[in-house]
Amino acid sequence: MTIPPDTKDWTWVLERPCPECGFDPGHFTREGIGKVIRDNAAQWPALLALPGAASRAREDRWSTLEYACHVRDVFRIFAERLRLMRSEDVPQFANWDQDAAALAGRYAEDEPEHVGEELVAAAEMLAEGFDSVRTEEWGRAGVRSNGSRFTVETLGIYLIHDPIHHLFDVAGVRSA
Repeated sequence: MTIPPDTKDWTWVLERPCPECGFDPGHFTREGIGKVIRDNAAQWPALLALPGAASRAREDRWSTLEYACHVRDVFRIFAERLRLMRSEDVPQFANWDQDAAALAGRYAEDEPEHVGEELVAAAEMLAEGFDSVRTEEWGRAGVRSNGSRFTVETLGIYLIHDPIHHLFDVAGVRSA
């Protein structure tokens, strides 16, 4: 069974709490984005070391390994988007199909320990990017392919929901 594609526009998480994972955008500040990324990333290697990390508990949901591959790739993509926002005037972000990426990247066949290392490295690069944002850069804009407009600040808050939500998906850890 294939996993149903996620076609939701998750930008609403910038305005209200996520009823599933507990993420509340009002509890996060731009200055804390890097720390949240690092703290989240630090939890994935232990989850990937558990027996069954590569197995799906349900056929219609990703395994821990597949979610970790997705989070790793989200960190990489958002590092590039942050770089573009800091260096270009209102860059347009290409569409990223996470489901196509999972198939093309063969997420289910990857090595859990290797993915854990890559995820932590990608998180560190992204966290460093947010840590180095200067005061005058937080308002710089970028536009997603569906027309959603972000500032560097809202991009960061929007971004951190994804790995937090997926930690909830695999470990039941709700956002504080």
